[in-house]
Amino acid sequence: MNQITPPARLEVIPESAPFSEGQRAWLNGFLVGLLELDGAVPLSPEQNAALVQGAVGDGDDGEAPWHDQTMPIAERMKLAEGRPLRRRMMAAMAQQDCGQCGYNCNDYADAIAYKSEARINLCVPGGKETARMLKTLHEELERAPASKSTAPVAASAAPAMVSELGRSRDNPTMAKFLSRRLLNKPGSEKETWHIEIDLDGSGIDYVVGDSFGVVARNDLGLADQIIAVLGASPTTQVDGKSLREVLRDDVSLSPAPDALFELLSFVSGGALREKARSLAQGEDPDGDAANLDVLAALQKFIGVRPHPEAFVEALEPLQPRLYSISSSHNATPGRLSLTVDTVRYTIGKRQRLGLASTFLAERINPGEEFHAYVQKAHGFALPPNPDVPIIMIGPGTGVAPFRAFLHDRAATRATGRNWLFFGHQRSDCDFFYAEEFNAMKVSGHLTRLSLAWSRDGDKKFYVQDRMREVGRDLWNWLADGAHVYVCGDAKRMAKDVERALVDIVAQFGARTTDEAVSFVAELKKKGRYQQDVY
Repeated sequence: MNQITPPARLEVIPESAPFSEGQRAWLNGFLVGLLELDGAVPLSPEQNAALVQGAVGDGDDGEAPWHDQTMPIAERMKLAEGRPLRRRMMAAMAQQDCGQCGYNCNDYADAIAYKSEARINLCVPGGKETARMLKTLHEELERAPASKSTAPVAASAAPAMVSELGRSRDNPTMAKFLSRRLLNKPGSEKETWHIEIDLDGSGIDYVVGDSFGVVARNDLGLADQIIAVLGASPTTQVDGKSLREVLRDDVSLSPAPDALFELLSFVSGGALREKARSLAQGEDPDGDAANLDVLAALQKFIGVRPHPEAFVEALEPLQPRLYSISSSHNATPGRLSLTVDTVRYTIGKRQRLGLASTFLAERINPGEEFHAYVQKAHGFALPPNPDVPIIMIGPGTGVAPFRAFLHDRAATRATGRNWLFFGHQRSDCDFFYAEEFNAMKVSGHLTRLSLAWSRDGDKKFYVQDRMREVGRDLWNWLADGAHVYVCGDAKRMAKDVERALVDIVAQFGARTTDEAVSFVAELKKKGRYQQDVY
């Protein structure tokens, strides 16, 4: 029997269009069928653009100047003024493309605007600022009249796509906790753990640069304190589970959401009602709103006891937490490791605990399983050419993906040079993976290791200071085509590192400051400057 070769699939919607891969595939099929393009001559780029303009219908140019996780929300929203609603939603999102919501920011904004995603509370890094702004914008969306000229072409009618098991926050799988090892030595002010996880039987695989989503459980002690303040029974049934189980497994206990204060205003009176209303509207009558988790909110309104079902309904869903993977599947198949700073701090007389960090540091035991998934990286990966040199800048736990990069390059015998900048507080107790990195240095696999310790001397000294000291060599690596990677704190470190790189380019590349800024921007555009910052 002769085989019939099907015609090549027409790509009406180009890859640059502001749609997710699933939306783009569906729209291609829809428009091909609608316009009866099967077997037709492919459209020109100009015709494609016209079709996309008609499909999106909002005249946006696709640029996103607010796409900077170090920028305050007020500045991001200012840059988005006059843009379509979906673009203003994107600007409201805090840490761009972190993946914690399960999308990248552009796709999450589109999904909300096109009504294919009903949840507007998934932006974890944005916290209340983003939640409130998205709520305001969503109300604008609900008020807007439907219009053929502004609505996407049946985007909300696209078939739901179920992700592969372990590939998204909405379809996690089970992974097994193996072990934890403290990376700090006595005298450190930090508590950082190397976590080992068994992936055998989970169906999960990954590549270096990806992140690992941990679906943690709340501290039972905190859940019990909340139940006591509510005056409820731990066994009270809520949606078929005990209240204690719901508070442990299903809802976020920090920070206190606006909806909780709205509920408290309904079941209180007088001055307490006014205070609750103010907090629900984002005001801060007592100057403590930023410190109110769910327990603290209930204690602030002591004696006000909402019904357990209404109380649970007012809380946000428990969100997974993402960690940069610090291992290579090529080096240790079937196992995965994380580098986790334990979050503990005190407000008043009460210790607060980081959800996933203390879950991994103390609440889960070796051999126990937990829900998890892999979040594929958005533009944070090793160069395809193994001969390309790489410069990695990762102070503190920011070193995690670079440990993975180094292990992967060793396992695959990549020949490119490797330069790591690592920094922390003290050299004698905060040098993570010192034995590994020093051994790589001796073997020649780690070409250069540049260290910076902020508390060893009289003056604080950071990775960006070390970069400036070796600026000429760093420029020579850039001139040789090196890719630069930065991982860690977005608000200060990432800005300072980029500023140092601009100064190095200007000084040793014989450029003006404006030319150096443009040079670094071009590195980003070409994928030679990649960031995983938070």
